[in-house]
Amino acid sequence: MRILLCLFLCVPAFAASKKLTGTQPLPPMPAAAFTVVIIPDTQAYTGKGCKATPDSTDPVTNSNLEAQVKWIAAHREDQNIVFVSHVGDIVDKNNASEWAVARQHLDTLRGVVPFSLTVGNHDMTTKGDAHLFQEHFPAASFKDYPWYLGSYTHTRKDQNVSANNVNSAQLFSAGGMDFIHLSLECNAPDDVLAWAGDLLSKNASRRALITTHMDLGILDKPKTEEGFIHDPKGRMRWVKIHGARGNTAEQMWDKLFRKHPSLRLIFCGDQSRVTALKLTTPSDDGHPVTSMLTDYLSQPALRLLRFVPAENRIHALTYDVVNNVLVSDTPYVHELDQHQFTLDYPMQPAAK
Repeated sequence: MRILLCLFLCVPAFAASKKLTGTQPLPPMPAAAFTVVIIPDTQAYTGKGCKATPDSTDPVTNSNLEAQVKWIAAHREDQNIVFVSHVGDIVDKNNASEWAVARQHLDTLRGVVPFSLTVGNHDMTTKGDAHLFQEHFPAASFKDYPWYLGSYTHTRKDQNVSANNVNSAQLFSAGGMDFIHLSLECNAPDDVLAWAGDLLSKNASRRALITTHMDLGILDKPKTEEGFIHDPKGRMRWVKIHGARGNTAEQMWDKLFRKHPSLRLIFCGDQSRVTALKLTTPSDDGHPVTSMLTDYLSQPALRLLRFVPAENRIHALTYDVVNNVLVSDTPYVHELDQHQFTLDYPMQPAAK
């Protein structure tokens, strides 16, 4: 009995804490719908030198990221996937071995579907040095894709900071609508926000989507571990990157997001213990802008945003691609409507 009790109590806490649950299958695609896929933080690396397996001598792998990109490639046609956005924290320890694995898997999307990569706090140093991301996913490697609009540039000496695809823009069209998407690094500084605002103004006829790593989560930096779960939540008021130059999510809202009539959707990650959260806020001209946090503890979940023009709605479905079920519950968020929900999103002209 004592041995059995020890076996039960000695199960690592993270084994249970990572579990996503659900029973329902993915519903059929609505007629004429198209899908934008959001890849949450993908920090579940295992093997030599990884946090999860400190004593391992095995090669570094990430089976969850592998499963996510394989599902996207396999279902691009039947789900009519038109764009894919990664919310950041592509890697965990920001070392060459993890970046090599990330590139191995994410490169399989090239030539399959337009996609963007957002640089999270785990993907660079606290001062914003993202040279390993730049080495593995430089702007030059995207320049020949017609959907790649370009990336932020500057003339300072610190080219490892903010430039060379760390902040990028993409174009795509679907359902008779033209879109522009921006990936903005974690706590993007003012110069990056100015670049982003200029692009949105120049492409004002396109519907805008933005992915940035930190937007929704714990409002103020927690002082305890419990605070990362239970403290008040909303648009964040603290930074992890760039020090005094870095903008909080609240500052990014005030300086950029609220000002552009074309922007209605913001995607983010970063907050695994908040996991899933949505917030709709009126912009300066009164139209609603919805932010969505998607961080499923680096498990093999994807958020599938099905745009349904006939309904003027988006069906947001969170899907476990390994167990082939819709996620209905997680360790920290038990409300179903944070994982599966619909949003109003005007796509058809109003009836006269």
